[in-house]
Amino acid sequence: MTTVHSPVNGRAVGLPAVPDPVFSQAMVGPGAAVDPARGPQVAVAPIAGRLVKLHPHAYIVVGDDGRGVLTHLGVDTVKLRGAGFELLAVEGDLVTAGQPVVAWHPHAVDEEGYSPVCPVIALDAGPESVSGVVSGPVEAGDPLFDWH
Repeated sequence: MTTVHSPVNGRAVGLPAVPDPVFSQAMVGPGAAVDPARGPQVAVAPIAGRLVKLHPHAYIVVGDDGRGVLTHLGVDTVKLRGAGFELLAVEGDLVTAGQPVVAWHPHAVDEEGYSPVCPVIALDAGPESVSGVVSGPVEAGDPLFDWH
């Protein structure tokens, strides 16, 4: 089992709350989402592993067991072309769960007209493989769901 941790401070919500059908309908995989607190934030690694993809708005960490977790900082935030995001790690880095990856400001995402809700996805997983999804207030690094 892999425990996937919240990448940001905020309120854990189900994937149906994500305003994008690719995430809300779990097309890329099951998981959860976090509606982030609106102050400046540092998004952290949800699991320990290698940072195999790193963009200002999204990153993937793959653990030693081969499980990959996608963290997407907001919806359609790729359109911001990195504005308002600061990389704190380098693609290829080995990271620990809770290690800072990207600094960003969810309020600025709101101001640009995008949703700052952060999907956290168990890639290549079946819906039955995720359990214990939390809801309500979370801090970065708190358990978000279990991947069996």
